[in-house]
Amino acid sequence: MSSAQDPFYIVKEEIQGSIDKLLSTFNQWERMPLESVEQLRLTKELLSGCETVEWQVDELDKTIDVAARDPAWYGIDQAELDKRRRWTSNARTQVKNVKKTAVIGNESNGTSTSNVNGMRRELMRVPNPHQTDKSNQYAAAQENDDYISSESDRQLLLIRQQDEELDELSASVERIGGVGLTIHEELRAQEKIMDDLGNEMDSTSNRLDFVQKKVAMVMKKAGAKGQFMMILFLLALFIILFVLVFFT
Repeated sequence: MSSAQDPFYIVKEEIQGSIDKLLSTFNQWERMPLESVEQLRLTKELLSGCETVEWQVDELDKTIDVAARDPAWYGIDQAELDKRRRWTSNARTQVKNVKKTAVIGNESNGTSTSNVNGMRRELMRVPNPHQTDKSNQYAAAQENDDYISSESDRQLLLIRQQDEELDELSASVERIGGVGLTIHEELRAQEKIMDDLGNEMDSTSNRLDFVQKKVAMVMKKAGAKGQFMMILFLLALFIILFVLVFFT
């Protein structure tokens, strides 16, 4: 299965989008004055976003555990599994650090701004999984996180395989139908030719019968002498035609 079709990377892209949005909110939160109304609002937004992303990462970890039971069936190897686990681990650590920093900033009423900022920088010294794994990002992000479960990727693969088989069967049926239609048209054309040939033979047979009757009548009227003369005439005509055909 290509990475663009792998459910893991589809969900990973969605979670990465949530993390990027969370970091953007965190950057705004850092610039807000301590204990301001706007900072309190952003703190609630950060904590809610962290809980959502943590749940999404946990669900993604469950799918990795399912794939680890039979990697060959899913078309992946141990290196790919380790790579996926590293990504979820980095993502979880980064979200936890954001959450912890927000909580510390919210609770440190008596701490100076420089100390709080120092704690923020210390806690955020975690590599951004979006940057370290930039080569594996894909643009096809989809908003659907409910279908991720222990058997979701298996069901998706089965559905895709069935769709491909149905497409191949449909194409085969269309080809067979086209061949059948061509054969039908050919048979109709041959039937018409046979009908025309039969009509020509009937017409020729009728004309031949008519000529034979006329010749019989002439022969009967001419008598024996007339028949002899006609035979001589036909023989002379045959000789003339033979000479014209073969000697000229």
